[in-house]
Amino acid sequence: MSAETNSHPYVVSDRNLALELVRVTEAAAVASAHWTGRGKKNDADGAAVEAMRKAFDTVAIDGTVVIGEGEMDEAPMLYIGEKVGAGGPAMDIAVDPLEGTNLCAKDMPNAITVVALAERGNFLHAPDVYMDKLIVGAGLPDDVIDLDASIGENLRNLAKARGRHIGDITLCALERERHEELISKTREAGARVRLISDGDVAAGIAACLETSSVDIYAGSGGAPEGVLAAAAVRCMGGQMQARLMFEDDAQRERAQKMNPNKQPDRKLGLLDLASGDVLFSATGVTTGFLLKGVKRMPHRAVTHSLVMRSKSGTLRFIEGYHNYNTKTWSVS
Repeated sequence: MSAETNSHPYVVSDRNLALELVRVTEAAAVASAHWTGRGKKNDADGAAVEAMRKAFDTVAIDGTVVIGEGEMDEAPMLYIGEKVGAGGPAMDIAVDPLEGTNLCAKDMPNAITVVALAERGNFLHAPDVYMDKLIVGAGLPDDVIDLDASIGENLRNLAKARGRHIGDITLCALERERHEELISKTREAGARVRLISDGDVAAGIAACLETSSVDIYAGSGGAPEGVLAAAAVRCMGGQMQARLMFEDDAQRERAQKMNPNKQPDRKLGLLDLASGDVLFSATGVTTGFLLKGVKRMPHRAVTHSLVMRSKSGTLRFIEGYHNYNTKTWSVS
C-alpha cells in the first residue's frame, strides 16, 4: 500500500522509522563510549546529547521532545519542547541520551542510550520528579500486579501466575536507602533481590525479557525514565503501574499544568504512560544484562542495539559495524 492510498502515512513509514531510531541511539552510544571509565559523567552525557541531537536532523519526522534533558533554560539541546527531525508525521519524542551517566563514567554495566517515539499526545508529560514503578513481563493475567498492594502480595501473585515457587522469583530495584523496606519485605516474602546502582530503564526492560534473570522491577526512580520504560513495556507486551511522587506543592502544580484535568498523583496504568503505536530503540554503551557495550577499535566501532514496535510486538537485536572514516557523526 502506498502512502498516497493510506490516510495514515506513519503506518507506512514506521518500519523504516524504527531503523532510523537505531541510528540515533547508535550515534549517542559511540560518542559517549569515548568517555567510558574516564570518571567524567558530564562529558559523557554532553557527547551523547550532541550526537543524538545531530542524528535527529536526518529522521523523517516532525518531532517534539516531551521527555528530554530539562527545560529550555536548563539544557542547550534536546530540551522539553524542542522541535527535531527533517519533517514528516507529527511525533512526540522521549529521550535519555545516556541513561546511567555514572555507569559510563565508572565503566559499570548497563549504561544505554534510549529513544522512544509515539504519535503526538501519546506520552505522559512527566516532570523531573520521582515515580513509583512496578513492572512485569508478558503472558500473565491482567492486573497480576497492583501498585497499591503490598510487595509480598504482588510477589505471591506473580509466582502463582508463573507456576513457580516464590523463592525462584527475582525482584530488581535501585540500591537506595528509600528502598530498604521494599528490599526487606521482598526477602521476608521469600523472593530474591537484585540491586542495581543506576539504570532503571534497562532494569524495567529486563523484567519483560524471558531470557533475563529479572522477574519484576519495583521501586521509585525518575519519572522521565518511567515513561521511557513504559514505551518499552508496551512494545514487549508487559504490564506496568506507576504513580508520580511529589516533594512539595510546586512539583505537584507543575505536574498538574503538564497534564491538565488529571489528578497528578493518580495511579497510572501502562496506557496512561505510553499509548498509541510506540517505537523504541536502545543501544548499549557498557555491557549489561540487556545489551553489549560499544566495542571501540582504531578505525571502527561495534554497537549492540534493541529496537521494538508496539504495533507488531517485534523485538530486534541489531549489531552495527561503524567506520569512523565514513560516519557523519563525530568520534574522538
